[in-house]
Amino acid sequence: MTSSAVTETNLGIGPLYRGKVRDCYRLDHSAFGPAMLIVSTDRISAFDWILPTPIPDKGKVLTAISAFWFGWLASGPHPQAHHLLTTDVDAMGLPASVDRELLRGRSMLVRQAEVIPFECVVRGWLAGSGLTEYRRSGTVCGVPLPAGLGAGSPLPEPIFTPATKAVTGHDENVSFEMMADRIGGPLASTLREKSLDVFRRGAEYAASRGIVVADTKFEWGRLPDGSLLLVDEVLTPDSSRFWPDDGLIPGRVPDSFDKQFVRDWLESSGWDKSSTPPALPADVVAKTREKYLDACRLLTGRVP
Repeated sequence: MTSSAVTETNLGIGPLYRGKVRDCYRLDHSAFGPAMLIVSTDRISAFDWILPTPIPDKGKVLTAISAFWFGWLASGPHPQAHHLLTTDVDAMGLPASVDRELLRGRSMLVRQAEVIPFECVVRGWLAGSGLTEYRRSGTVCGVPLPAGLGAGSPLPEPIFTPATKAVTGHDENVSFEMMADRIGGPLASTLREKSLDVFRRGAEYAASRGIVVADTKFEWGRLPDGSLLLVDEVLTPDSSRFWPDDGLIPGRVPDSFDKQFVRDWLESSGWDKSSTPPALPADVVAKTREKYLDACRLLTGRVP
């Protein structure tokens, strides 16, 4: 049964930063010490616009998938540190005035960290802007690749292609050298190594569940002692390009487990992408919601 969509929150419990999808509250005195409350709403963006029509349960899917990955990556012989403290709203120590039912299933309490101002993008397959550049110059974000790769082809090995973080509009691809010049070579090299490692681990697991992770972006943060944490969301349909492995066809980029129905409908709607977007039809909302739920079901074994 579809739940009511949550388009925004106004909790009044601390400084609020509202992103395209998430409402983030800084809590300097939480039950866990300095923390951030990240609430994933059901807003959806496309072509750099927040659309007027939400996708019910989308925020719960993003939270469930991120929480799964944070736990999974922290286990095993090479645990990856992350910022997640709890997804249990009742354990967050929030004021009694806060509507816990509104937050349940779509909220993460996380450690405060200094976010490093680069998107750490890893690409394993040829698609999107990378495909466009490759056809033009034989490179992806300036990284030379072998000739003869087709649309939707796997790369010989995953590549690290950082981007600057944009508050609005598109992130801007930059060279590794530019990133290293900005934050220092040792830190840039560590982030590249860690990002490629998390991508490989996640992609291998996802493949066992019938999902190809074509590309993704990670964010990293630093604690006061300098230690690095994986932050924000991780390996979700919003931060990644997920393909069903049974949809791979040589020379074609498969439809993805995310906003494909939304993008396709907007492209055919006559919208000029420079004015307020139109409302989404009910069938597009329903199909998009189901894609997000499918990704969650395949990766975590359950739906929120």
